[in-house]
Amino acid sequence: MNGRLYLIPTPLGDYPPQRVLTPEVLAILPTVEVFFVEELRTARRFLSAAGLKGHIEALELHEINEHTSPEQISALAALLKGRTAALISEAGLPAVADPGAQLVALAHEKGIEVLPQVGPSSLMMALMSSGMNGQCFAFTGYLPVKPDARRARIAELERRSAREGQSQIVIETPYRNDALLADLLAVCRPETRLCVAADITLPTQMILSKTVAAWRKAVPVIGKRPCVFVIQG
Repeated sequence: MNGRLYLIPTPLGDYPPQRVLTPEVLAILPTVEVFFVEELRTARRFLSAAGLKGHIEALELHEINEHTSPEQISALAALLKGRTAALISEAGLPAVADPGAQLVALAHEKGIEVLPQVGPSSLMMALMSSGMNGQCFAFTGYLPVKPDARRARIAELERRSAREGQSQIVIETPYRNDALLADLLAVCRPETRLCVAADITLPTQMILSKTVAAWRKAVPVIGKRPCVFVIQG
């Protein structure tokens, strides 16, 4: 047997895994021989809460994050051979806006069985609750950090959305949420629709979808909360 790689989702916030993950997903965890995680401390906390409390120190965990080089990931991929492994993200679905995607690609190259598991996706939950086009959409990810480049990119995405009827999904580092919102409201046309989805699935959840003109009348402070923005021109 070449091995298998489970893609294990995690909650989008500080929730017990049992509230958002199926019993089938939780039952996989004790069978896993090696874990690939984005951050050791939070992964241990998740695994402990998911039912492995008391066994954490015995687990084999390896970090794959934005600081891991392609060469290091290739070396880690060798650990997949003939073993049961799992890839775990910091929040939501692994390998989506996540550095673990390269490990998945290498698993396919090595003939490792890839087994995605059911769990929350902030991107899809934002889109489905936005009221915007769910048949034609694009996830752009992070926009440029420099203000002029960011505003130019926003204008480009708005034009593409209007031309193709395509919803545009973007995210930002939490401490730049309010700067991005300000740029979206400054650049986009009044009739463009904008959904702001913060703290999805948490008690502090805020999901609002309005025209830019309506947003300009009362601009919220998002703060350092995980947030997804959806635009439709």
